[in-house]
Amino acid sequence: MDKIKSDTSKKAIYHNKWFITSLIVSVSLFWLSVNKSFGQITIARESLLIATVQQGDLDVVVDGYGKLISNKQLLISALTNARVKEIILKPGALVEKGSVIVRLENPVLPQQVDDEQQQVAQRKANLRQLKLTQKRELLSDEADLARIKASLQSAELKRKAEQQLLAKGIISTLSFEQTRLHEVQLRQQIEFLKLRTEQLKEVHSEAINIMKQAIKQQEGRLVIAQSRLTSLDVLAEFSGVLQKLSVELGQNLIAGQTIGLIGSVSDLVAIIKVPQSQAQQISFGQQAVIDTRTDKIIGKVTRIDPLVSNNTVSIEISLSKKLPASARPELNVDAQITITKLKNILYLKRPANIKTDRHSSLYKVDKTNQQARQQSIQFGQQAGRYIEVLSGVKLNEQFIISDLANIKETVSTLTID
Repeated sequence: MDKIKSDTSKKAIYHNKWFITSLIVSVSLFWLSVNKSFGQITIARESLLIATVQQGDLDVVVDGYGKLISNKQLLISALTNARVKEIILKPGALVEKGSVIVRLENPVLPQQVDDEQQQVAQRKANLRQLKLTQKRELLSDEADLARIKASLQSAELKRKAEQQLLAKGIISTLSFEQTRLHEVQLRQQIEFLKLRTEQLKEVHSEAINIMKQAIKQQEGRLVIAQSRLTSLDVLAEFSGVLQKLSVELGQNLIAGQTIGLIGSVSDLVAIIKVPQSQAQQISFGQQAVIDTRTDKIIGKVTRIDPLVSNNTVSIEISLSKKLPASARPELNVDAQITITKLKNILYLKRPANIKTDRHSSLYKVDKTNQQARQQSIQFGQQAGRYIEVLSGVKLNEQFIISDLANIKETVSTLTID
């Protein structure tokens, strides 16, 4: 009998516990349903973000990200086939104008320079020989001219003498006419010889010009050969930083192959990527602030890339010549491009999931700071971390800007604990 009483008491205790638990759950569900029916819910204050309505001027900006690059860049290429003999500087090294970056070698080039030098010397010798030959030709013509002039003088004297004898009837008219004709022929020979000499001088001048042009061409080939030989020492053409080196020791290069890239250090620009949806608001000359995480640099928009890549547009921003020490090529930066300035407006820290130029509702915190009720607000333009408020608020009012989208549609009033 005692055993039967013990089992009965245990069952009674079990049924009592189940009843109490069910009662607690029922009361809790009833309390929740009552609260929801009145449109209220309690949220801990420390879990909320609360912002105050402010008034003043705001810059409407477009945020972007990107990096600094050299405004002046030079790609260095091999001028001839060669092999990398020595690497003097490595990527990241600062270079001065004339600094040797890489030394190359090509045993054929010195011989080519010698050959071209000999060709130039040979052509110059040929020019000197040509001038001597031309001088002899001119001297020969001058001698012929002098001889004919002497014959002409003799013919003139003979004609004058025979003219007197003809008047006295001592010589015949035929003999006199022959003498006179010979004089005329000598004069014609002199004129012809003078003309031939002038033409010969022109021919000589043209021949010299042709020879000089050939010498100039040969000297040009010599300069090219010498420049190829000199280019085996690859030099920096301006001061900057060696951004890239594309060769290895012992590597064989062909003419035109890339060796490295030099970029300016102090002359930099920022290439910033902005969302495609906001790119149309950007125009040339707009001010931008570049954040290097250490310093802020003021710049201006100078170029807008017409192409869209991954839903972003690249914007080039020029920077001042005097840059802080933190600015260097390839540095990742953030940027804010100022689109316009809003004067004396009401604004609020931008709430979660709020879009520009839209109506939306936020929970307004009452003066007791214990409750918040939904209030419809007309938002305007976004300005960085803030957003313009066009209607529905007053100065110094407080609103919850946390993401409460999951309860907005069912709860109109919040209790702040």
